[in-house]
Amino acid sequence: MRRGLAILAASLLAGVPADVGQRDAAPIGSYPSTVPYDGRFTFVRIRYQPTPEGYWDGGRPSWVHGYPLAEQNLMRIMKDLCFLDVHTEDINVVTLDDPELFKYPIAYIIETGFWTMNDKDAAGLRSFLQKGGFLIVDDFKTEGWRGIVGGGWQPFAANMQRVLPGARFFEMNKDDPIFHSFFEIKFLDNFPQAYNDGKPIFRGIYEDNDPHKRLMVIVNYNTDISQFWEWSGRGFRPVDDTNEAYKLGVNYLIYGMTH
Repeated sequence: MRRGLAILAASLLAGVPADVGQRDAAPIGSYPSTVPYDGRFTFVRIRYQPTPEGYWDGGRPSWVHGYPLAEQNLMRIMKDLCFLDVHTEDINVVTLDDPELFKYPIAYIIETGFWTMNDKDAAGLRSFLQKGGFLIVDDFKTEGWRGIVGGGWQPFAANMQRVLPGARFFEMNKDDPIFHSFFEIKFLDNFPQAYNDGKPIFRGIYEDNDPHKRLMVIVNYNTDISQFWEWSGRGFRPVDDTNEAYKLGVNYLIYGMTH
């Protein structure tokens, strides 16, 4: 059965619906209000106050990169692959101090090199993670990207120390359970890159700093997995590379829902 599902999934990923990736991202200021909780799976993106350097494309904040197209496309893939009842169009945007966050098991945050955080944010994220929430961190690069000072690992790591003092980042490898929660992801060292130089780095924070326990945070560093989701259907990247990025996204969601 698992092999059959994988074959079916591969065909679905290769044949993304025609409308996927054909629309533009939401214009500045058009971020929707939260969709009321109804028991269906809803993709949750974290909104935060960026650093002064974290604005581009006419003033778009860093947290909005790829919104909402990337997650809408991923939700269509999830709907086709499994029985999880998902919102495909409605993407929630939530701040870390919003009690609504605790209604959802998984949250996604992007461009965290430009992420600023206050004490209420830190407390909110800490409670979310300790109560069983799972955080996906995506799309930030080495220092000096695009000539911008900042935006790299250190600002993000400092914020996470405020959230979980003493938390360790573990280098992840292909044997970690998250890479086998649905698809069998057999390599990471040469994982497809959307536009970055160098190899992507996958790091994790585990409960009690024990890699044998629950993964609380997965970090996609020096890569942008969601860029493939956003661009699918536009022909910007090879189908095979896009499929691999979708497989990661599906695995992340399945892991977060089952751990």
